Amino acid sequence: MATKQLNTSVDSSLYERLDRLATRTGRSRSHYAAEFIERGLNDLEDHYLLKDSLQEFYATDEESIAHEDVDWDALGR
Repeated sequence: MATKQLNTSVDSSLYERLDRLATRTGRSRSHYAAEFIERGLNDLEDHYLLKDSLQEFYATDEESIAHEDVDWDALGR
């Protein structure tokens, strides 16, 4: 996988926590920074996709069905 470098600044306390974790586990700070960014991006993408979908739904005239009124068996669950 091709990689690109990203430089950023973080608060001293965050850097120290990251450094302790990296030292304790034998991984690099960069490894954990990349993992945190990936997890955060996944969460943010999910959040904004849901937010956009909800706004799109509200902009339509479609009616919603209450969760307890859904026939889950008919949906194959």
